[in-house]
Amino acid sequence: MTDQGVSRAGRKPITSRAEVEHVAFELFARQGFERTTVDDIAQAAGIGRRTFFRYFPSKNDIAWGDFDGELARMRTQLAGYPPDVPLIDVIREALVEFNRIDPDEAPWHRRRMELILTTPALQAHSTLRYTAWRQVLADFVATRLDVAPDSLAPQAIAYATLGVALAAYEQWLRSPGTELSELLSAGMRELSAAIG
Repeated sequence: MTDQGVSRAGRKPITSRAEVEHVAFELFARQGFERTTVDDIAQAAGIGRRTFFRYFPSKNDIAWGDFDGELARMRTQLAGYPPDVPLIDVIREALVEFNRIDPDEAPWHRRRMELILTTPALQAHSTLRYTAWRQVLADFVATRLDVAPDSLAPQAIAYATLGVALAAYEQWLRSPGTELSELLSAGMRELSAAIG
């Protein structure tokens, strides 16, 4: 038997990361995150365990999608801003762009964020992801301010920006008719006005 395993009758094996995520999100909704195993996901997706682990290092990583790829994209985007663009504008635009989603993926992204923000088993994993995200932003801010990335200003700005993102996501989850990008942008403007 190949690594593809035996697919469920009438269903072709899944071949994309997004499709595996969608299957996993459906299982998490039905069975709960804790009770759903990697084997459950692989079987439902019509793939083998080895194929699952080519897509995701662990079950916990499913909720984060291609987070590392998105972080690399954000780092590149930040580096591309001209130095005369005000720092707060760059951060606001980068935050919105990092969290931009295809409208067709919005229901799946909502499930992703509900998992990340409400599943106790994901909290430790989330801390690692938030740290990596903040570091990308702190590195950029440090370059702009000509200070070390671990100094107070870059770290405080990175933490505050993450706080805006989390507050915007919580609002978005509570109010399904709202636009995430508008909430993120408004949150950054409000933070800037409150500080300024």
